[in-house]
This record gives sequence, C-alpha cells and structure tokens, in this order.
Amino acid sequence: MRDAIAEFVPDGSSVAMGLQMEQMIPFAAGHEIIRQKKRNLTLIGPISDILFDQLIGAGCAEQVIAAWIGNVMMGSAYNFRRAIEEGGVKVFNMTNFAIALALQAGAMGVPFLPTKTALGSDTAKGNHFFYQIFSPFAPKESLGAVRALNPDVTIVHVQRADAEGNAHCWGNFGVMIEGVRAAKRVIVVAEEIVASEVIASDPNRTVIPGFLVNAVVECPYGAHPSPVQGYYNRDNAFFREYHEETKTKEASNAWLDNWVYNVSDRARYLDQLEPDRVEGLEVKQHAYAAQADFGY
Repeated sequence: MRDAIAEFVPDGSSVAMGLQMEQMIPFAAGHEIIRQKKRNLTLIGPISDILFDQLIGAGCAEQVIAAWIGNVMMGSAYNFRRAIEEGGVKVFNMTNFAIALALQAGAMGVPFLPTKTALGSDTAKGNHFFYQIFSPFAPKESLGAVRALNPDVTIVHVQRADAEGNAHCWGNFGVMIEGVRAAKRVIVVAEEIVASEVIASDPNRTVIPGFLVNAVVECPYGAHPSPVQGYYNRDNAFFREYHEETKTKEASNAWLDNWVYNVSDRARYLDQLEPDRVEGLEVKQHAYAAQADFGY
C-alpha cells in the first residue's frame, strides 16, 4: 500500500474513491494518503461517507467533486463543514447520476454526455460541469451536457484479485466500473490475492481486467468501517464514535493521530480495533450464489 500510494498518488492528483456508494470504501488507502501527507488533491466520488471528511480534516484536499459528503449514519461531516465555512476547499456540487455520466463520458473518451437530469434544478448553476445544449436531432429539445471526468487515479476495494490485478467483485458496484475505465491510473485493493486460476474460473465476475490496473494491494479489512459483502459487516459503532470524536478541530486531530498517524499499517489498525470487535463483524449467515458451469 505504501509503495502504491507513493508512486501513483502524487500531490495535486485527482483521486476517485468511494465509488461503490456505502460499501467497499477504500479507507486503508485513504489513511495511507493521509500518512504520506499528500496535498492539493481533488477528491472525486458520489457518496464517500467519512473517508473524504478524514482526508479534508488532514489537509489533503484542495477540491471536491461529489454528490454528498457526510456521515451516512449520523449526518454532518464536521471537517467538511468546517472547511466550507472557512473557505478551505472548493466544491463542485454534483448528483450521483451526474458523477456517473461524467465518469462514463471519460471512459468512452468523449468530452461530455447529454442528459436531462439537472434541468429544472439549481445544480447546474455556476457549475462548469454542466452546459445547456440543444439536440441536433430535435433542435428545440433542450438538454444538459455533463463534462467528462478522467481521474488521475481511481482507487477501488474488491473482494479478491490475482497478482496481475484481474479482480472479482460482487454486490453493489455503484460507479466503480466507470471510474476504473475513465482513470489514467488504477489501484486495486483486495481482501485477498488469489491464484489466477480462481479468477479465470468465473470470467463473468472479473469486472476489472488486469491490463487496466497499475497496482494491486492485498489488504484484509481494508474497507473497514464500511462493509465488504461476503467478508464483513458495516461497523456502525465506529461511525457513531467518529461522529462524536470529530466535532472540533482539536478532537479531529486527536482522532487522526489515534487511528491514522500513529498506526503504521492496516495490521496495526486491526490490533487497535481489537480481535473481539473484528470477529463480531464477520459474516453471520452465508448466502452463496448458485454454481455456474462454463463447460461445453
């Protein structure tokens, strides 16, 4: 993780994370970005939960292109709120669908995609990601054009990958696939690295091909406190604790010291989380997919 972040997330990068909505948020990667004191980043994502709040509180972010930033469970994200009130970060206000369209346009290599999603709202006002156009096929039809996004790096968390970065993922994708295809560089963080034969055995589940991936990192519990389907549940208590422990700048700094700066890697993070708590998040009732036969 340390090497991947050092090489592929230079200062000033645009970084897409938290693309799978409320699950599989790459917190471990975000914490390494904070530890390396990356600066002037542009954060891109639909609903990043508290990860963007932590990066903003650590002084890593200069701009945010997002649909929502907060603590999904508790409401406000205090570092984000303080940064807005003090003018410390510039925000481009998007919708979830607009983020999806922008990344899809980037993935397709086109400068924009047409939509009606923002028409009639204030979302597009003063926002250079939106522009009013008229259909070339029905000239009087008004449309909104959503500008393409091509992140310098997209970081995603998945269940498993092989050493080449070919990755299996299941559950809610959100805009992960669009974000991966639109990015100039891709870091895949996996709960486990498996043999290439395992990945090849289920090709339809290989949603990220290795040729798009620049680095693959094995990091068990790398998405905690968000959930990873089939591996562990959401740590609701952690989100409540974060809400209570970051209400002031001083308190937030203490939280970052305790959970990020003074924790060298994810293994030490899990030690601090304590084994009983980690065990309590494990899958209680397995729900396996039906076996698929790819033979002839």
